[in-house]
Amino acid sequence: MTISVLIVDDQALVRRGFRLLLEIEPELDIVGEASDGVEAVELARTLRPDIILMDVRMPNLDGIEATRRVTALPHNETRVVMLTTFDMDDYVYEALRGGASGFLVKDVEPELLVAGIKAVHAGESLLAPKVTRRMIETFLARRPVIDAAAAQRLATLTTRERETLDLVAQGLSNAEIAKVFVVSETTIKTHVARVLMKLGVRDRVQAVIYAYDHGLVDARS
Repeated sequence: MTISVLIVDDQALVRRGFRLLLEIEPELDIVGEASDGVEAVELARTLRPDIILMDVRMPNLDGIEATRRVTALPHNETRVVMLTTFDMDDYVYEALRGGASGFLVKDVEPELLVAGIKAVHAGESLLAPKVTRRMIETFLARRPVIDAAAAQRLATLTTRERETLDLVAQGLSNAEIAKVFVVSETTIKTHVARVLMKLGVRDRVQAVIYAYDHGLVDARS
């Protein structure tokens, strides 16, 4: 299956570079380019790409707000991968909170770029360990908010689904979780899919954020 990709960056040379790297991949289809967040949101609405490579810092509308608007579009299944110059960029965390499914540094190796796009499209998370640690540290500094709706959603999770969420929050992949539970990776995919559905979130990254936000997992574990 072909994965449609929209490239968003305010620098034409950067967009061109990513296009040259990606368009040689038979599984990827570059459907468009945008030079700022406003254009990105409009193209996301009309083209409905599977993946958007979104620069964080852009004029008119930055990548964070553009991501919020894209992920809020009705009947939208587009996933956003943020592009940043440094892996400790101060905007990365807010981008993930805004609905991004992961991030990549702009100088990523071509094979890792392609692998990252495919991983996000398949529903895997795309977070570097440094970002995961920063997220945990941020949540440790604040009190979780457990509202009635969150409590009801938590109650719908089975014990195994709760355990799965805990491991996802620790950054484990489906394959790694499967080894912990000594089951097939297909079984874990089913558990993860059910967790996402019950929590009402779009992907693994948002499930982790939801879990920490509402105290469903212990950030100290």
